[in-house]
Amino acid sequence: MQKPGITQKDDFLAKVGFMPELPEVETIKRTLKPKVEGRGIEGAEVRHPGVVCSPSPEEFCSLLLGKRILDIGRRGKYLLWHLDGGYALVWHLGMTGRFTVPAPGVPPGPHTHVLLTLNGGLQVCYADPRRFGRCYLGPVPGVFAQSGLDRLGMEPLNPEFTPEGLKEILVGRRRCVKEVLLDQHCLAGLGNIYSDEALFRAGIHPLRPSCTLTDEEVARLNRAIRQVLEDGIRHGGTSIRDYIDGDGNRGRHQDYLAVYGRVGRPCPRCGELIERLVVGGRGTHFCRRCQV
Repeated sequence: MQKPGITQKDDFLAKVGFMPELPEVETIKRTLKPKVEGRGIEGAEVRHPGVVCSPSPEEFCSLLLGKRILDIGRRGKYLLWHLDGGYALVWHLGMTGRFTVPAPGVPPGPHTHVLLTLNGGLQVCYADPRRFGRCYLGPVPGVFAQSGLDRLGMEPLNPEFTPEGLKEILVGRRRCVKEVLLDQHCLAGLGNIYSDEALFRAGIHPLRPSCTLTDEEVARLNRAIRQVLEDGIRHGGTSIRDYIDGDGNRGRHQDYLAVYGRVGRPCPRCGELIERLVVGGRGTHFCRRCQV
């Protein structure tokens, strides 16, 4: 059954926005991939040097010239452009990073900080109004170490993410389960939205110490994490404020959220009002009755 949609944004959500999570980055990957894969890079321009962490903006542009984009991938919340010559371009979108591919003759939009020209005259623009996004260019695997990719935890949509694999992550940790789910060194790609949704779907309170979950609860949580991420991807991601995909479209998953951003509204399962508390500095949404 379709969950009630969000008709208004909470004030705090409208102010702070949110960081794209696994479903949003995966959707960007899937929509950008057919546009750029196999194309050569004929021009590169860095309009705001703070976005490029490594190497220098000048070397960044020089190294990209003549490179061909072999594949577009994802790891956690990172977007990976695999280039020939053993190089990779690693992007972290921060809170407001987005890619656009304007039609021929259409100038780049505002806040475009990196502009790439591919063969055939195709332009790929990376825009980021708040400038929290970062990119790294270099040979593999060194660039993975520079960007932090090599320190990420398990991918929750990969086959190894089983109830047993999740139990290994949770056991021995006395932090609350919400904090563990947000820790990218434990589990890569989950953020505030999808961890709240997964905990609600599994019927687990976000403040439960992770080591106290039973095998049955771990299995429910494992299944819920997969489901909410797959639902988010199927709906093209969640657009609370800034997020758009590689085609310039907003996501639709905000219309299916059960608890996130629904403070003071009835729980879709029991009718109790959704509450909010702060866990690890993050606004956390839950149902007191369904998540004991």
